[in-house]
Amino acid sequence: MKIGISGTGCYIPGQITENNHFSENEFLNADGSPLKYSNEVIIQKFKSITGIGKRRYVDNNLNTSDIAYLAAEEAIEDSGIDKEELDYIIFAHNFGDVSFGKTQGDTLPSLATRVKHHLKIKNPKCVAYDMLFGCPGWIEGVIQANAFIKSGIAKKCLVIGAETLSRVVDDYDRDSMIYSDGAGATIIEANEDGGQILAHASETHANGEAYYLFFGSSYNNEVEEDRRYIKMYGRKIYEFALTVVPVAMKNCLLESGKDIKSVKKIFIHQANEKMDEAIVKRFYELFDMQMPEGIMPMNIHEMGNSSVATIPTLFDMVRNGKIENQSVEKGDVVIFASVGAGMNVNAIVYQV
Repeated sequence: MKIGISGTGCYIPGQITENNHFSENEFLNADGSPLKYSNEVIIQKFKSITGIGKRRYVDNNLNTSDIAYLAAEEAIEDSGIDKEELDYIIFAHNFGDVSFGKTQGDTLPSLATRVKHHLKIKNPKCVAYDMLFGCPGWIEGVIQANAFIKSGIAKKCLVIGAETLSRVVDDYDRDSMIYSDGAGATIIEANEDGGQILAHASETHANGEAYYLFFGSSYNNEVEEDRRYIKMYGRKIYEFALTVVPVAMKNCLLESGKDIKSVKKIFIHQANEKMDEAIVKRFYELFDMQMPEGIMPMNIHEMGNSSVATIPTLFDMVRNGKIENQSVEKGDVVIFASVGAGMNVNAIVYQV
């Protein structure tokens, strides 16, 4: 039984925010002291490391569950399935619906339930639930959908990754320039003529690594509002990712039985261009090979880091010819890989 992706969809927000938008920001260190560099230098260094020149933000009237619904509609239409036949809706996010101007995430009811409501699915046996797994959440949702189908519990699943990180960034933190909004959705089902999940791997590292990403206070100590923002120890994450992710990818590929030379594309979480390149280069070094040219599609330059939405969005764009000089064909072996809060790491070897 082949279990794979039969449909994809994504929502790319309409607001394009370029790097010069941050030229007047007051960037501070974690202790509240001013950074010693000018904003021009900070932004130049940021661009050279992350590769991000632009990012996308949702309109004020939209929430995470709204854009997830729009991506889900596309995926359902693309797959050609009847939405009433869905057995599960698995929604990976991290912060819930944070309405514009609000300080609190809303997860009651669950965002998956909200998507089912928007889709007007009447079937009560379509079970909807949320997943909190950091940036690797969409991959983990696909792994769970695969397990449900393989066990006979389900036949068709909708897996969504969506986030509106623009609502949880600290304007005084230069890392705020990394984050963006977006949504990607996929239909996972058994189909002898479709793609196939060949192997998967997941890990959680929580002995010292648990709080590399966390919810923290503003760097501006004079802000009186009791509000929390997404924070991270970037250097620690970089070192962790380079150590752990390539090995997880290698083990997953070995489990799949596929040769490294058969891998056509690697869809890696769009976190940081230099970090992603370093991870993939180290992965190939584990096989005594150099990283092939064009193996790693990227959309971070135009889209920023939308956390759990990056991989399903990227895959949908490549699958539909929306990224220059990048494509996938039926039968291609690809790898999905991600790292994020937890610290969680996962990978899937997939044959299109």
